[in-house]
Amino acid sequence: MPRASLDKDPHEVAAMFDGVASGYDRANSFMTFGFDRRWRTTTARVLDAKRGEKVLDLAAGTGVSTVEYARGGAWCLAADFSVGMLRAGLHRKVPMVAADALHLPFADGSFDAVTISLALRNFVDTKAALVEIARVVKPGGRLVICEVSTPTFAPIRFFYRRFVLKLLTWVGSRSSTNPEAYSYLAESMLAWPDQRALGEIVASAGWTEVEWLNLTFGVVAIHRAKKPSLNSAV
Repeated sequence: MPRASLDKDPHEVAAMFDGVASGYDRANSFMTFGFDRRWRTTTARVLDAKRGEKVLDLAAGTGVSTVEYARGGAWCLAADFSVGMLRAGLHRKVPMVAADALHLPFADGSFDAVTISLALRNFVDTKAALVEIARVVKPGGRLVICEVSTPTFAPIRFFYRRFVLKLLTWVGSRSSTNPEAYSYLAESMLAWPDQRALGEIVASAGWTEVEWLNLTFGVVAIHRAKKPSLNSAV
């Protein structure tokens, strides 16, 4: 099992998610006390996918987020490196494909938008993935990331950093068949950059108009950005 502080082996990460796929959605809701549903709803509003648009939901897992984003009539594709997660979501009526975020099997400019929910921190190379994502987005298209972040209120930040690892590990051990996977996920949350640092990584990958919205006191944040249009000034 890879540790969050070390380089992530993509195959080990995929195998980890394969192992928890059958109960992942249930465990995720249990661990977040149901806030995951609110975060998906808010992410969908920020994404604002419209009929006629093509949206890539990257690292979509079982496709629960993809269904949410498709409610407005957009064509939304669920993509994930874990085949086990996709298989666990086959009952959902959305198209699915196995895909590596660093080598996406799509032509340049294939999508109007790409979204990633609570999964960017599992990519082996964050900036390289964001560059590759920009390749498959149309000029002027958008990126929406919902990811764990750093609470802005000092007492909550202290509690989060001091107790979240133990709490999530304990909850994961009681809601999952693979408690070690949730120990890894909890560690990855604590090691993840804060809102501004992630925004700078997004901008360094070539995205513009980077901004973020804190949810649940900053425990989670939504980052939004655009790919420069063809007529943007150099």
